[in-house]
Amino acid sequence: MIFIQLFISFFQVGLFSIGGGYAALPLIQNQIVELHAWMSMDEFTNLITIAEMTPGPMAVNSATFVGIRIAGMGGAFAATLGCIFPSFIIVPFLAFLYYHYKGTSLLQSVLSSLRPAVVALIASAGLTIAQTALFAERDIQLQNIDWAGAVIFLAAFVILRTRKCNPIPVMALCGISYLGIHML
Repeated sequence: MIFIQLFISFFQVGLFSIGGGYAALPLIQNQIVELHAWMSMDEFTNLITIAEMTPGPMAVNSATFVGIRIAGMGGAFAATLGCIFPSFIIVPFLAFLYYHYKGTSLLQSVLSSLRPAVVALIASAGLTIAQTALFAERDIQLQNIDWAGAVIFLAAFVILRTRKCNPIPVMALCGISYLGIHML
């Protein structure tokens, strides 16, 4: 039964995650944190970190990790298959439609109308992760702000937006800084 639940949950993620990994985060969060309570919000944040660091698509990495955590290797197989199966059905069909109708204004209108939805999904994921990272409690109040995390976040944001530098050393420096601050 758990294998079927994992397959169906990640089938829904794979079916409706238009726009890539970050756009899929709210869907994954809904399935594994809110709907099934397979993980807490803190565990979900760790999941996103691991899924982003490992090679491959974030949604597939998340499905594999959740599947292993919930039901071992069989769960990993069921969740991963559920996540990628919609693509095997949809992509060939969409490719046919795109190549056949790519010059029409109707198709261009449909693609243009999807952009705001993708931006909204990505923004939702970013705000959820920021809330988890910057607030000690789930309640967003001034007294709950993790000020060290907020300062490090802002410094990293400014560095990455103003300089053309590799984000990996910036991320490493942020992690070391945060550990150093909290070990004092």
